[in-house]
Amino acid sequence: MAQSVKDYYETLGISKKASQDDIKKAFRKLARKYHPDLNPGDKTAERKFKEVNEAYEVLSDDKKRTRYDQFGHAGFGQGGPGFDFRTYTSGDRFDFGGFGDIFSDVFGTGFGFERTDARGPDLLMSLSLSLEEAYKGVKKPISFNREISCKHCKGSGAETYSQCDRCRGTGKIATSKGFFKMSQHCSACGGSGRKVTKNCKPCGGRGQMLKAETITVKIPAGADTGSKVRVTGKGGAGEGSGPPGDLYIEITVLSDPLFTRKGDNVYIDIPVTFGEAVLGAKIKVPTIDGMTAMTLPPGTHGGQKFKLSGKGFPSARTGRKGDQYVSIKIAVPHNVPDHGVQSIREIEALYRESPRKGMVRK
Repeated sequence: MAQSVKDYYETLGISKKASQDDIKKAFRKLARKYHPDLNPGDKTAERKFKEVNEAYEVLSDDKKRTRYDQFGHAGFGQGGPGFDFRTYTSGDRFDFGGFGDIFSDVFGTGFGFERTDARGPDLLMSLSLSLEEAYKGVKKPISFNREISCKHCKGSGAETYSQCDRCRGTGKIATSKGFFKMSQHCSACGGSGRKVTKNCKPCGGRGQMLKAETITVKIPAGADTGSKVRVTGKGGAGEGSGPPGDLYIEITVLSDPLFTRKGDNVYIDIPVTFGEAVLGAKIKVPTIDGMTAMTLPPGTHGGQKFKLSGKGFPSARTGRKGDQYVSIKIAVPHNVPDHGVQSIREIEALYRESPRKGMVRK
């Protein structure tokens, strides 16, 4: 009895209108589930894995998919397109049907030869700014030490080499993983195919040298505590001919005696006289950008808040400024002379009822 051939869309669990992104996502999920290395000895999983790969090989290729949609499996002759688990080496990233990138995503690593050249580590340092510097933006010189590649040996750490005995200069060792055959980098030489016979003198065989640097960093306006500025290529040295990492500068904004910052808004307490609060007045108020005039309406209460629009910090994302909030504090005179006491008592007589009325519990 002939075995029925399963529909490729059904195999991947997708509709016939599925996009290439949907097809790729479905394949990744099923490849993880049925991969033979994760299901050793499970013949059903091995069969499912082949079916999933066969379906993906066709549906991920627009021309093959069109032919399949028109003629089904007959469009590929008897038995469908087939799927060949062939042996591959470092130069062959399983590159039929686009499986190289997929398998890298599924299993977290690429198959075959692993390069010894690697990007250098990122570095982190802190920088303190005053509130005014954070508001306006500033250029600051900073000094730091970092590892750079040795120019004499170009990061190899070697003066002279000989061929690696283990891999015989290929940089690769043939291995098996489940039912795949592959080549991995030689652990004896790190995949370089060479063995160091004499260390580089300037760097002592490390391939890297410590360097003290001073650079000027531009901090944009609106920086806040915890924000970071990246300086490309000023991190640690890469391995071999790998590029250096980046330098990240983490900002700390120091506290200010007048202003309190919350996000892009600024808060300040302003003392006023009793007369200014009662009668109203025009007063000068400090902002981060200088002094500005503000009108107090008659009958202003202590603790009352007023908003000065656009007098806060510029947003690091939009550049739009926040606001400044002014909280009024009534300043009380000290050491009042006798004639002043009488005047204050006259003012007290103006209160027709206690300002604390209704707060006293019986």
